[in-house]
Amino acid sequence: MSKLKLGPLPDDKPVKVTVELPASVHRDLVAYAEILARDSGQAAADPVRLIVPMLERFMATDRGFARARRVSPGSEA
Repeated sequence: MSKLKLGPLPDDKPVKVTVELPASVHRDLVAYAEILARDSGQAAADPVRLIVPMLERFMATDRGFARARRVSPGSEA
């Protein structure tokens, strides 16, 4: 089993997002979705559904971002 940063995706209603990605990033998202499906025993998710949890994970683990949010007034979401 691979040690991926994302776990199984929550079963929630997807939100439509329009974004233009380089082909190489899309291929990587497709590959990530396939590996995640294999490791979790779930059906492969639409690669677009990986973007939000990846961004959430990235921002949650970015120390510079966390530090900047602590010192920037009005930066709370």
